[in-house]
Amino acid sequence: MIVIDEERIFKEIEEKNPASVSLNGPDGILPQVQETAMKISERYEIPVYVLADTTWGTCDLNSNGAKVLGSEIQFNIGHTINTESLEKNLVLIDAFDDVEFEGVAKKCRERLKGKTISLVTDSQHLHQVEKVERILTEVGITVKIGKGKGQLNDGQVFGCEFYPATGLKKEVDAYVFLGQSNFHAAGIALSTNLPTFVLDPYFNEVREVTEFAQKLKRKATLAIYKAAEATSFGVIVGLKEGQLSKVFALKIKEELEKEGKKVQLFALTDITNERLRNLKGIDAFIQVACPRISTDNQFDMPVLSSPQANALLKILRNENIDEYLEIQHWL
Repeated sequence: MIVIDEERIFKEIEEKNPASVSLNGPDGILPQVQETAMKISERYEIPVYVLADTTWGTCDLNSNGAKVLGSEIQFNIGHTINTESLEKNLVLIDAFDDVEFEGVAKKCRERLKGKTISLVTDSQHLHQVEKVERILTEVGITVKIGKGKGQLNDGQVFGCEFYPATGLKKEVDAYVFLGQSNFHAAGIALSTNLPTFVLDPYFNEVREVTEFAQKLKRKATLAIYKAAEATSFGVIVGLKEGQLSKVFALKIKEELEKEGKKVQLFALTDITNERLRNLKGIDAFIQVACPRISTDNQFDMPVLSSPQANALLKILRNENIDEYLEIQHWL
């Protein structure tokens, strides 16, 4: 069950006495966010808005929505990072999953015995890392926890940011991700090119995601080669707070034009196949908002991420692209 740090929320409200507040969080915890919103409304008798649009991370907080509503505090729940706020009137609230990993951790010990592994996880399971480390080291597994960097805590990864994992790639045999998310685990596998396992406590299952990750890479690489045949490109800037990479978009436009390509600039809040179908005269797109949009979704035509765009430029210049996803941050 997801446990939200409601005491922190109550403390902020009591200290600042806002006329209204808003809350949001990842789709998987929206029911718990709703419950917290009801408690706030009953306790303080103020309007409480649940921002129910998808929020993928600290690049996508929907603080603009809170401003439109006039919320004096926005609580973003479940995107734990090593700071408590990214902008004025925005407060990041921890949410932890109290599911136990003991059973599934013991289940994987024989498979990993004698190996050196790195434990990594997402925001909701950070508090379980030390406990799993003890269970694994009991049988001779060497466990390393990568150092955090940027917004990341030690052992933590985002879907596009892998510093604690990539920092250890020369020291470990494999990675073990705590949680259920193939999304995060596949990113680790692609950015390190090492075997990656998921310890899923919900299904009491140990699964390797290496082949799944390689399928994503093959799909991403095929899109790059298809885009290399395009003559007209659309370069998309994301309109979400942390996805406004205008400088890189303009750089890509300039570099493509040097290669004789026709380029048009677009801006979108949500980059979907349905929205792109409305845009005509474009052979391929490059979006600089979120790299996982390109690797994890289906589109009618090539839609490249920033790492794919860099690889595309190399192909156009007859350069090698073998390790284009083996980087710490896919932006």
